[in-house]
Amino acid sequence: MALFSGEDILCFRGERTVFADLSFSIQSGEALVLRGPNGSGKSTLLRLMAGLLKPHDGTITWDGENISDDPEGHNAHLHYVGHADAVKPVLSVHENVAFWANLRTNAGSIEAALDAFGIGYLTDVPGRFLSAGQKRRVNLARILASPAKLWLLDEPTTALDAEAINDLKREIATHRASGGMAIASTHTEIGLKDARILNLDDFQLKEDAA
Repeated sequence: MALFSGEDILCFRGERTVFADLSFSIQSGEALVLRGPNGSGKSTLLRLMAGLLKPHDGTITWDGENISDDPEGHNAHLHYVGHADAVKPVLSVHENVAFWANLRTNAGSIEAALDAFGIGYLTDVPGRFLSAGQKRRVNLARILASPAKLWLLDEPTTALDAEAINDLKREIATHRASGGMAIASTHTEIGLKDARILNLDDFQLKEDAA
C-alpha cells in the first residue's frame, strides 16, 4: 500500500505566505478534496505535490522518501492535470492523447480512454475545433491512456456537463478500487465517496487571513 504525505509545509508566493504548517496524507484507494477560495493556494499545493515547485519548508514524501530526492521517480507515480488544458491545436484528439501516453512505458488503449469520456467520435478532429468541454475531456483522457498511481486534478470539472462529470466520477471510483489515489481541487461537489476534505483556509497565518 502506497502512502503519499506532506508535513509542516510552508509556501510563499512573492512576499505573501500562501499557507503554513500544512500537512496531509493519502493512501492507496483514498481520495482527498482541496477546498478554499481563489488565492488560498489549491493550485499551488497541487504543483508542490507534483514536484513542480518546492516548499519553502516542510517535506513531501512517497512511502517515506522525500520526492525531491528522486523527481523522475516521483513523476512516474503520478498524472498532473492542471487548470489549463494542454491540447495542441494542430494535433487530432487521438494524437494529443497519444503524445502524453507515449511519454510513459506503460501506455494503455487510447481508444478506450477516449470512449470512457465520450469523445471517441472526435478521434480525428484537430484540437483547434474543440469546445472548452471537449478539450477538458481530452485532457482527462490521458490519465486513462497511461496509468499512474496518483491523480492530481486541478478543477477537473471545469467546462464539463453533467454527463462528463459522471464519467469522471466513475473513472475516479474505478481508479481507487484498483488501489489508486486521487487528489482534486474543486469549487463543485463531485461526490467522491468517502473523500476527505482539506480546507486550505485552515492553514493561513492569522495576519494573512485578517
